[in-house]
Amino acid sequence: MIFLKKIKKFSTSVRNIRPVSHVIFDIDGLLLRTEDIYYKTDEQVIAKYGKKYTWDLRMKILGCSEQTTAETLVSELKLPITPTKYNEEVKKILKKTLKEASLMPGAERLVKHLAANNIPIAVATSSGKESVIAKTSKHQQLFKLFHHIVMASSDSEIKHGKPAPDVFLVCAKRFPDNPNPEKCLVFEDSPNGVKAAINANMQVVLVPEEYVSDEDRKLATCVINSLNDFNPELFGLPPFRDCD
Repeated sequence: MIFLKKIKKFSTSVRNIRPVSHVIFDIDGLLLRTEDIYYKTDEQVIAKYGKKYTWDLRMKILGCSEQTTAETLVSELKLPITPTKYNEEVKKILKKTLKEASLMPGAERLVKHLAANNIPIAVATSSGKESVIAKTSKHQQLFKLFHHIVMASSDSEIKHGKPAPDVFLVCAKRFPDNPNPEKCLVFEDSPNGVKAAINANMQVVLVPEEYVSDEDRKLATCVINSLNDFNPELFGLPPFRDCD
């Protein structure tokens, strides 16, 4: 774990739960272990210009689109480059390192369980197409189970990144039956992602790192330590079987 500032371990908590019919997943830090990769990359590029990547700044951009991240970092740190140039430098590094991303605990089990039970599932990520291709390259069979993947940083229909609801609303709309947002359950790891889901009028399961504050966790419908701890029955979804 790169982040040194941590909050004490947390236990599962739930509130105001209602049944759902569709499920939407974030990728980074939720399905794939990529947050440390992104952190190291941003830190490397920022250090190149004699600046320091602070804790508060990291929390500010967690879950944001690639463009918003670049604009925020360049502006806040007064980097002598444009956001476009910043993104170019970051993508050059990530093109190689993201291919090593591994699955988060419980991700494969949950996705396969929902797919096997014909629950419509999709992905809504702040990333762009190039980075999604890189980080999912070793897990193609799993990601083929999703009906669609919405990539906010390269999707012209999405005007505003998280915490705006755009990416989740567009994702829901692209299911064949265009479900009411209230029937969608989102899985997220970042506070900005949780806010985006809430703004889309969707329920959200938060699977945060230890550094996410108690205040940010309170916004979620459900908070769990890992995807292994998720109980589908709470949301009216098919229960896991012993063989899952």
